[in-house]
Amino acid sequence: MNRLYHYIIPTLITVFSLQSCEQNKAEVKKAAPPAAPDIEAINPKQGDFASSTTIPGELQPFQKVDVYAKVSSFVKKLYVDVGNEVVAGQLLATLEAPEMNARQSAAASTLKSKEAIYIASKAKYDRLKETSKTPGTISALDLEQALASQRSDMAQLESAKASYREVIDVKNYLQIRAPFSGNISTRNVSAGAYVGPSGKGSELPMFSLVQQSKLRLIVNVPESYTGSLNKDGQIKFSVQSIPGETFTAKVSRFSGALDNRLRSQSVEMDVYNKDKRLLPGMVANVILPLNDHNKALSVPTSAVLNSTLGVFVIRVEKDKAHWVPVTSGISNGDTTTIIGDINPDDIIVKAATEEIRDGQSIKVKLSK
Repeated sequence: MNRLYHYIIPTLITVFSLQSCEQNKAEVKKAAPPAAPDIEAINPKQGDFASSTTIPGELQPFQKVDVYAKVSSFVKKLYVDVGNEVVAGQLLATLEAPEMNARQSAAASTLKSKEAIYIASKAKYDRLKETSKTPGTISALDLEQALASQRSDMAQLESAKASYREVIDVKNYLQIRAPFSGNISTRNVSAGAYVGPSGKGSELPMFSLVQQSKLRLIVNVPESYTGSLNKDGQIKFSVQSIPGETFTAKVSRFSGALDNRLRSQSVEMDVYNKDKRLLPGMVANVILPLNDHNKALSVPTSAVLNSTLGVFVIRVEKDKAHWVPVTSGISNGDTTTIIGDINPDDIIVKAATEEIRDGQSIKVKLSK
């Protein structure tokens, strides 16, 4: 009996142990997760990007000026109103300042007095000079004094002439004329109003004059676009108020520096607006031509990884991920151009995330 007991017990233990091992293997096999799918990858494409992009701009008058009165005075008569088209030199308004007439009369009287004194001193010197030709009649000292008196009177006459011209010039400021051809956009005075220089009687200008026949199209070009901006030729733009029609502008001026806040460069384009259909202040959609993008490499925007360390794409070499620093360029939403140590034959992760670490072993599946 004891011998039978010693034989059966070990046999049962062995059987239960084998069953337990098989069960554990089955459970382990059952709990094993499925293999991770391959990560989708692509090759960068060359010359597969649009040669233009659309950015907003603003139309401004080529010339604009606020017209103030030069001297303190009263408006006598207005000749133009809002919306009137004027030419350079056209009379816009006349002013009156009664004290100016008194100053002109005083300056004219002083001028006539100095003219008479000079004529008398010149005649005296001429007579003495003629008489001195006879030896012993006029001393050299008397002749020199007469000449000095004539020169002094002549200097005073020139001063009187300058004072009179000054009064006339100031009086001419009582006629307000257009400095250039354009349109009156605002009028802030009426007849009888007191006007003067800015802050001295006139907080607002008498008129605002804008040149409408030629406009400036001002565009703030983002930093990423400045290096590829086509600086020659013409560009097209449209405005919302005239749908379905495009207009032409010529790239003319560059600020030559980036705005510190917007990180963009201001570019001015000349627009000839002879028919006056375009108005200053309109917002334009500028179709900005770009060059050299036929040589740029482009990838899906999802392949560009913007991390706290910089901008990268993830290149796969020998089943290992490598973060490659790049500079992102133009983006149209789905596709972005990149500049960096990247070739068209490189394998790039299509959806780059920080979960794919630099140097990590990965398997990829190349998309067509």
